[in-house]
Amino acid sequence: MTTPPLDRPDPVTRTDGADGTPTWLVTSYELVAAGLADPRLGLVPPGVPADERASLFQDGPAHARLRRLVARAFTPRRVAALAPRITALAEQHVDALVAAAAGGPADLVDLLSAPLAVGALGELLGVDLADHPRFRGLVEDALRADPVAAAGDPALLAEAERAWGALMAFTAELVAAARERPGEDLLSALVAVRDADDGRLSDGELIALVSALLAAGVLTVRSGLAVAVIQLVHADAVAGLADRPAAEVEGLVEELVRRLGVEVFPRWAQDDLELGGVAVAAGERVLLRIGAANHDPARFADPERLCPGRAGPHLGFGRGPHHCLGAALARVELTAALTALSRRAPALRLAVPLAEVPWHRGEVDSGPTALSVRV
Repeated sequence: MTTPPLDRPDPVTRTDGADGTPTWLVTSYELVAAGLADPRLGLVPPGVPADERASLFQDGPAHARLRRLVARAFTPRRVAALAPRITALAEQHVDALVAAAAGGPADLVDLLSAPLAVGALGELLGVDLADHPRFRGLVEDALRADPVAAAGDPALLAEAERAWGALMAFTAELVAAARERPGEDLLSALVAVRDADDGRLSDGELIALVSALLAAGVLTVRSGLAVAVIQLVHADAVAGLADRPAAEVEGLVEELVRRLGVEVFPRWAQDDLELGGVAVAAGERVLLRIGAANHDPARFADPERLCPGRAGPHLGFGRGPHHCLGAALARVELTAALTALSRRAPALRLAVPLAEVPWHRGEVDSGPTALSVRV
């Protein structure tokens, strides 16, 4: 095991969570990577019964079965086929941003990152989500009603239940329409997917799964793209990006994802185990901090520096059985948007000091709620 530098805290420390629950905080790359792949650290506390509404946010055989079924429909080929359309969407939204900024500062979140996320998901699922005026509001409500942050607060938990219930009711309408009029899209493929051993997705599983894809897809790109833009502006790296070889752009996107700091849901020890020489008892909560792991100087030299093409994998999309299903789609969206910005807005800059950018800080996500820019 690599010994962390002396100026870093212990890689496993005891702390209190936002709700006051005693929690083990894990911050080194080595231990976070191992923890993400360790079946003894589950998303559900031991003894809590499985709920099909949990979708992929569960453990063991039930989770493995869902992943196998989804993998039959959510293929890399399907995502790759969407790349030209996502590129066109990114260019369309960047043009709208540039036009709006001609008269003064414009909001990149509202005009680019949020609508691109919604549009790309719609392309994937075969649904014009932008044509559903209440969709974005439903997702925003669900994301604000963070069930992790609400733990232990009956009022907040009730609000989270209401918000996610509304999103799932909307999803049920989409599923019903796909079943009635199937197409060549992911939603129709999920409705039809079947396996001799795993059966098929039940209506409850299907609705919960698509709801999770909708929320996570908007969350990842809305926040991630805005943070990536801030990083590129700070590094004065927007201009010229569109002229770089594809491999260099891919390397830059991977480095930006490393620095995003998207976190994962808390884990719960299913059995007594040891993390970095520290004894963790069954039932105790563990936070595997991806942001800290991706900035571990024992793994990444000079981790605060933007260094495209770094050797070795980051943990930005997780690892192990809960590795992000939408990682390939997120990469396509980030690449398309940043390339379009470089081509159409090479002089892009923030319109306000970074300290004045409004920021959402949740348990599993952090990013600007608005980002005022000039072109």
